[in-house]
Amino acid sequence: MGFREAMGLILPYSWKRILDQIKSVWIIILYLVAFQILVLGVPVAQASIIAIGIFLVIFGLAFFMEGLFLGLMPLGDLIGFKLPQKAKLPVILLFGFILGVLATFAEPAIGVLKSAGASVKAWDAPLLYLIVNKYSNYLVYAVGAGVGIAVLMGLLRFMYSWSLKPFIYVLVAVLSGLSIWANFHPNLVYISGLAWDCGGVTTGPVTVPLVLAIGLGICRMVGSADSGAAGFGVVTLASAFPVLTVLILGMVLMGTVPNPSRPETFFAPDNRAKAVGVFNSEEELIGYAALQGGSSGLDAAFGNDPAKRQAFLKSLVASPATRVKAFGTDPAFQKWVGTYGTPQEKALLAGMAGSLSGTAVAATGGWSWWKELIVRNSMAAVQAILLLMGFLLIAFLVLIRERLPRLDEIILGIFFAILGMSLFNVGIELGLTNLGNQVGSKLPTSFKSIDVVENAKTIPSFDPKIVQTALVTTPTGVAQEQFFYAKVGTRYQSVPYDPARYDSNTSTYQWMPKRGPLFGSEGGLLGILVVLAFAFVMGYGATLAEPALNALGITVEELTVGTFKKSLLMQAVAIGVGVGLALGVAKIVWNLPLVWLLVPPYAVLLLITAFSTEEFVNIGWDSAGVTTGPITVPLVLAMGLGISSQTGAVEGFGILATASVCPILSVLTVGLFVGRKAKKAAAAIAA
Repeated sequence: MGFREAMGLILPYSWKRILDQIKSVWIIILYLVAFQILVLGVPVAQASIIAIGIFLVIFGLAFFMEGLFLGLMPLGDLIGFKLPQKAKLPVILLFGFILGVLATFAEPAIGVLKSAGASVKAWDAPLLYLIVNKYSNYLVYAVGAGVGIAVLMGLLRFMYSWSLKPFIYVLVAVLSGLSIWANFHPNLVYISGLAWDCGGVTTGPVTVPLVLAIGLGICRMVGSADSGAAGFGVVTLASAFPVLTVLILGMVLMGTVPNPSRPETFFAPDNRAKAVGVFNSEEELIGYAALQGGSSGLDAAFGNDPAKRQAFLKSLVASPATRVKAFGTDPAFQKWVGTYGTPQEKALLAGMAGSLSGTAVAATGGWSWWKELIVRNSMAAVQAILLLMGFLLIAFLVLIRERLPRLDEIILGIFFAILGMSLFNVGIELGLTNLGNQVGSKLPTSFKSIDVVENAKTIPSFDPKIVQTALVTTPTGVAQEQFFYAKVGTRYQSVPYDPARYDSNTSTYQWMPKRGPLFGSEGGLLGILVVLAFAFVMGYGATLAEPALNALGITVEELTVGTFKKSLLMQAVAIGVGVGLALGVAKIVWNLPLVWLLVPPYAVLLLITAFSTEEFVNIGWDSAGVTTGPITVPLVLAMGLGISSQTGAVEGFGILATASVCPILSVLTVGLFVGRKAKKAAAAIAA
């Protein structure tokens, strides 16, 4: 075949695959950008970087999915068909467990969990900070172990045609009980949202199709695939068991950290033994106290002893390695001293200016920055994909002991999967996470005043003598506030004065403009309702645009012989996701306990499950997996963390959890009415 003929086949095929990814992305991206610009009135910062990120996400997913279909899926289907002929049950179950663990590592969205801890304050939630920062790898291992157990149980279900209902009753009862208990524990209460959200991260484009391919291969071999719904149920198990394993991880580690407290208490010397365990070193704790706790936090870390503080700063001057341990980079150290340092410390900084070098972070967009970004994400993709594919190939050669068919396609599939996952991970970091954080951090302007960081201005040659004092009447009496006048355009406006933003060493003042509330008064209900409406429309629209939902709707309509229409299922799932996202946002805005947003719906679900047929139970409980794709997971997680950073919430987890339970509730409820209607119709025909 000539080059032109080959391109005539490849290009239309490739464009169709890319178009599939564009269809699943464009609505939610356009909605987020339009809402931020048109409703909130804030331009998208780093728009070009975000655009590049979204472009990479689209192409990355296209390559990744093609790699799955070329390499992983055929191999998984072949192993599933051949394995029962060649191996005994214990070997099959061990294979399934390891497969579930390694498939989790290869999930595109799993990397989001590692970057989710940036906004958590160590003193507010020490255990959560420990797990999402220092032990983020342990978190991924726990999630992988949960998926491994789920795959093991799923294979047993496939082989013996077990009902899904007993699994649901036991898992929901255990998880609800643990969540209620955790709600009364000062540290575990902040783990619940993370644990329940981890269940949504696992049901992505690697785990579910691969496990289904192997499971259905086993079903065909053992003769239990006569039911069209044989493949359903695996998503439910893969969503539930990781919640359990992450909660167990929290219980194992909870004795190693102090209880939540104020920064002054957390960093105090008498709390030091446990507080240091949250970080990698004593120097890192002190650097964190300086950067996040301000002067009071750092003073507490030294027992309010100026001599110890001065001695430590001198050690930073003498040792670049110590500076890196404490502050990460020299610019971070310089920024802290310039903002919070005493005159003596600023003089010390001026004297060491010549020794500050080498550890600066590369500027965003510079070649070094791009190189580090690409290499880091590419290495992560290579490790994840090669681990999974290496295990599958070794299992095939050792257990099946046959010649591998279509080896060239499998190798090409591995290459496409690695390339796709690398591009996707870079795109997530540049685009989706960045955009989600921006929208989430700007949403609270609907009901409160917040700092607009991207509009910050540096005022040179600032003289504190121009600062004035105003008397302000408060509910508790009269208070004083400082301000100064600045000319903005052709108008003079008063600007609140914050002493921490004045750098006496450079005589500059960092002016941070504020915006909001846009709707109603500060903390008013109208502004909050706008945010909840935004979340509902986002969930509803993004779900209807999800290609997997359309495929699920077609499958369900065929299985129910037209009783449960595709359009009805899609609407039920989309409305459920919209309501779930709105509930999750309400949880963050009003700081509601997540357990009371999850346990009652799951209790109702147990009741509905008992009265539903096995067919509808499998369909309804698996429908939640459609809502947590590789696009929605990073966006929703980033948005939740962005909102929490502005509202003062300790953490922003739980949105994925509420967005998962509500569609199950809506689908099973509709399923009851559809089933009852079908029975009445059948009775009328029989009469």
